[in-house]
Order: sequence, then C-alpha cells, then structure tokens
Amino acid sequence: MARSIYIASPEGHTGKSTVALGLVDLLTRSVGQVGVFRPVTRGRGERDTVVDLLRGHGGVNVSYEDGLGVTYEEVHTDADAALSRIVDRYRTVERDNDAVVIVGSDYTDVASPAELAFNASVAANLGAPVLLVVSALDRTPEDVAAVAELAVGEIAQGHATTVGVLANRCAPHQLDAVRDALGRLGLPAWALPEVPLLSAPVVRDVMRALDGELILGDEALLDREAEHMLVSGMNTEHILERLKEGQLAIAAGDRPEVLITLVTAHASETFPSLAGIVLNGGYRPSPQVTRMVEGLGQRLPVISTALDTYDAAKVVASTRGVVSRGTQRKKDVALGTFEQHVDAASLMRILDVPRSDVVTPLMFESTLLERARADRRHIVLPEGGDDRILRAASTLLSRQVADLTLLGNEAQVRARAAELGLNLDGARVVDPASSELLERFAEVYAELRAHKGMTIERAREIVRDVSYFGTMMVHLGLADGMVSGAAHTTAHTIKPSFEIIKTKPDTSIVSSVFLMCLADRVLVYGDCAVNPDPTAEQLADIAISSAATAAQFGVDPRVAMLSYSTGQSGSGADVDKVRTATGIVRERRPDLSVEGPIQYDAAVDASVARTKLPDSEVAGRATVFVFPDLNTGNNTYKAVQRSAGAVAVGPVLQGLNKPVNDLSRGALVQDIVNTVAITAVQAQADKAAAAGVGAPTNKEITA
Repeated sequence: MARSIYIASPEGHTGKSTVALGLVDLLTRSVGQVGVFRPVTRGRGERDTVVDLLRGHGGVNVSYEDGLGVTYEEVHTDADAALSRIVDRYRTVERDNDAVVIVGSDYTDVASPAELAFNASVAANLGAPVLLVVSALDRTPEDVAAVAELAVGEIAQGHATTVGVLANRCAPHQLDAVRDALGRLGLPAWALPEVPLLSAPVVRDVMRALDGELILGDEALLDREAEHMLVSGMNTEHILERLKEGQLAIAAGDRPEVLITLVTAHASETFPSLAGIVLNGGYRPSPQVTRMVEGLGQRLPVISTALDTYDAAKVVASTRGVVSRGTQRKKDVALGTFEQHVDAASLMRILDVPRSDVVTPLMFESTLLERARADRRHIVLPEGGDDRILRAASTLLSRQVADLTLLGNEAQVRARAAELGLNLDGARVVDPASSELLERFAEVYAELRAHKGMTIERAREIVRDVSYFGTMMVHLGLADGMVSGAAHTTAHTIKPSFEIIKTKPDTSIVSSVFLMCLADRVLVYGDCAVNPDPTAEQLADIAISSAATAAQFGVDPRVAMLSYSTGQSGSGADVDKVRTATGIVRERRPDLSVEGPIQYDAAVDASVARTKLPDSEVAGRATVFVFPDLNTGNNTYKAVQRSAGAVAVGPVLQGLNKPVNDLSRGALVQDIVNTVAITAVQAQADKAAAAGVGAPTNKEITA
C-alpha cells in the first residue's frame, strides 16, 4: 500500500499547488513511482490545473482521468455517494504507486468548516495523514496560529490526523515569527514567504479575460507573467516615472503618444522591460503609428480590447495566475522557495516513506541538483546569447543549483532574458570584448603557449573568443567549471581546455562517459564521444577515469573492459589490446573491480556470466562499461538510448585538471541544467581532493 499525504486547507488561495509540487519533487528523489490525486474537481469539461501541473513532473505515474475523483456537483448532490466514489478511484492510484500526494478541494474560495470537514472525512477514509496549509497573507503570526488551531480541531473531529502545518504566503520578515507562533500547536511547522510572481497571471490569460486580440508583437511572449499593472492615463513624464519590470500597461487606444512612449521605454536599455500593453476602448493605432512602432524592432505584445479603462483595469486586477505546466519560471521559483524553506529530512520522516533501492532517471537527476545545491559552485556559461542557456540559467538560479557567469554583451543578454520573462538578477554577465580581465588573460595565455610561438598581440585576439575566455576563468580560479557547446562545436568547446587546463598528473588522455539512466539503475559508458581508437594504455586511463566518475555520482564501480571475446576464448589485435589494458588497470589500481576482455552480455546478464566467467566479481553485475573504440561506444550508447528508452546524460568529460563539459548543439534546457549540475559536482570533488577529504556521496546528501 502506497504511503500518502493529504494537503488540506480551510480556505482558498493558500498556494496548495506550490506545496504539492514541492512534495512531489521531494518524493521523486526517494521512490520510483509517485501518484497524484485530486478528490474533488470543478467539472469534467474544465481541466484541473493542479493535476495538470503535478502530472507535468517527470516522476508522476498517473493518467489525467485516474488523478480525478468526483466533481463539486456530485459532492453537493450526494456527499456519501461522492465519498464512496472517491475512495474507489483513489485505490487505483494507490495500487500503482509507492507514494501518493492528495490535494484537497478548494471550491468555495472562502473559509468553510463544512468544506474542511468533508476534506477531513476524505482523508480519514483514504487513510492519509493531513498536511495543513494555511494562508498568512495580511495576517499577524498570532492570527495564522489561530486559524491553524481551529482547522486542526476540525480535522480531528473528522477522524483524520494532522501531521504538520505549513503557513504559506508569509511576509518575508515574519517567517520566524509565524513558525514560532505555530509551535504552540505541538506539530511540525514550516513557513513559506509570499512570492508575488506565483499569483501573477500570464499575459495570454489576461488577453483571454479581456476578450482581447493581439495586434502587435510576438505571440510567444504572451506567456510572460504580468507582475504589475499600470493604468497609463497621465502624461509621458509621469508614466515613465512609474514603469516597473514585468509591468502590464493599460492605455486608451486613441492616445498614440502613450503607445509610442511605452514601446520606446521598453526598447530603452535604461528603462524596465514591460510584459505587454493593453489598448482599451476598441480603438486601434493608425497605420502610421503602427509602422512607427514596428520600426522600433520590439516584440512586445500589444493587445486591443473593447472594454473601457475602468473595466479593463478591473479585469486585469482580478485575473489570478496559477502555477501551471506551461509556466516554467513559476515552477522553478515555486520549487526553489519550497527547497529553501522546508526541511526535507524532517518532512520525509513525517511521511515515513522508505527510500527505494531502484534509481530511476528522475531520481538520478533530482539527486544531481540536490548534490550541486549542497555546496554551490561557480560555473561559467559562454553562450549567453542562446535562449536555451538563458532559460537554463533562470532555472539554475531559482533552484540555487550553482552560481553563474554568462558571457556576452550584458545589455543584450539581460534585455533578451527580460523579454523572455526570465530572472537573471543572480547571474554575473561579462563581455569578453570589453572585460578588464582581457589583458590578464592574454598575458597568461601567451605564457602558456610561448613554446608554440604565441605573442601577446595574438593572445589578445584569441582570449576574446568566449570558449577561451571561459576556459581562462576556470584556469585562474574565477570559476569552478565551464559548460558550453549549445551553439558551438565540440572542438571549439574543449580545444581551449586541452591547451590551458590540461590533464590531471596521473592521466594521459581526456575522455568522456555517458551516465545511462535506465528504468531502475544508472550505468556508466566510456568513452563514447572523444577518442576514436585509444591504445591499450589510453584505454586503461579511460577505465580508471570512468570508475572515478562513476563513484562521484553514486555508482559503485565494477568495470567491464568490453570486447568481442570473453576471457581467454579469443585472440587478435583488438582483443589483445583490451586484455593488455585490463592488465594495466589491475596493476595501477588493484583496488578496482575490473574484468576483461568481456562481452556485453556476459557483463550484464548473470546467467550468461555464470557460464562464461563463473568466478568473476564483475561479470553479470558490471556498472562501468569501457568500449574498445569510439565507433563501438557511440553506436552502443545510442542504440541503448533509443531501444531501451534510457536517458543519456552527457557526455561528461574526465581527465582534465578542472571540469569543462560539452553540450550537444541540440541540447534541451533540462540537458543544460543537468550538465551544469554534473560540472558542479565534479568541481566539488576537485575541491574535496585538494582539501584531502572525500566529496559527499548521494547517500550522504539524501540521508
């Protein structure tokens, strides 16, 4: 039977969806399958945004229909019959999952003892403990505690058990006071701050509410949050005084000078970036004004509505935003807020969910982020002009995974980020062409390459290149690692590291691995990306480096040196190379579990292993697979990725003195996030090695 938690609230707009998202994310780090269930929803014809949001998290295992119980109408018609149906539908979700997050009803938008009593009854019948969420918005700490105390009593009368209280939407300066006030209840208590962004609507939702039409600008930018509203009924000077970042400006459609003022301010590097403009009254700009606005080259959405100023402002002010599947920035901020203010270990103890021995791709990715966050490192991203890099940077900063430096023209980078609705305030942006570091980098590079005839003049030109500039930052300790390649070739990304950072003292070759996340475990494949035909000595280096990388990421290294022959059954130059490499590994690292030459089936299949190598510690249970050449390795990882549905994380470069990693030019935003986290974990290991201590393991981080 799955462990479950019921999130209930005595009123509306408490932010239960934020709490539910945080809980789902927390649970997916520990168990293989997480279900979500919404006992009561608005109606079959209207999508439940909470279920959609939670199902959008990769670890959730439930269909949309299975995640729903009954409608509000069914509850009002016959509460007992509705309760029975809820229990039946919940059992389906419970049966297929290790843990279930249940999000209680919220249909009256006002405090209602009857509603809370019904939720308590549902929780009791589902056998789920209750996590109570109360709103602290516009309340004193004492008021919050009083609301929570009444709600806990109501839940107890419904024969359910409250196991914790979370106050959401607190004034940031009152977090400690709210926690202290809740302490009198004798229950574990947490407090989350009010984050206005989470309740801000996106411009697209505002446009729908206004029954408006996009008449200028880019439709893709309608998904930016409208964080503030300004009714622009004053003169130009006073409008400019009141502009804020992410603002939606409302203006009369027959005042073209206001439209031109707003678009020009948005285009200016010295004014905030707006979310959009609403022209009311049904008036549209003339062709001449339209041409002028289009000539400014801005993509700012301009919406026309027939409503007058008062009604338009009223609609905008009453349009609430939700944390939905499509708003990545909101999800990042919600998760980041939850992670910063809720002690994961204490909450997991309350849930009493045992950690699974299975490691799913999502569990691995979540652990990566958690490990990176535990000792934040500084990573440089040279491709600040790429939208994917900007989106990944926003996620990384919101989740506090790493400190970041982006390379590029600062005004352009920040303007594009603002246009996309991203927050890069926590990132440093450096332009290599004008940086004060340029001369220092040129001098160091000229000295490093003096044996190749490098001059200071030529060095100045070379280090302006973003890959060289970023690599110099890592070399001189101004960053702990670098991630590039989304817009550049592999050679462009890693060639500077060969010249500047160089290989570790005990390693003769830079190689790579892919972390292959299968359905239930993680394997390590090397080298599948860098070296076409390594020698026996180089193959041994690759094996030793791959074992070290595996250990860094929580994989117990059992190394299989792959060949077309197992043991002593074959001969020939190719198999002899693997046999020699295996001997070198055993000589250099007698502590490593290594077997070779060995065929892939004997390395992974216990029954084959018993026949071919019955006494081997590695055969049948290998975790690190070293391929004899790039042709074999690259094709194998892609075949496993496609045919087995594995998630291939990498390539992860190894053997360098400091971490530099290459991205595929087709990399998705999540690929970039994962690669930055990997680079940060590698940097942690380098720091720990320099200090003579071991880096924290996955088990230590998640314990």
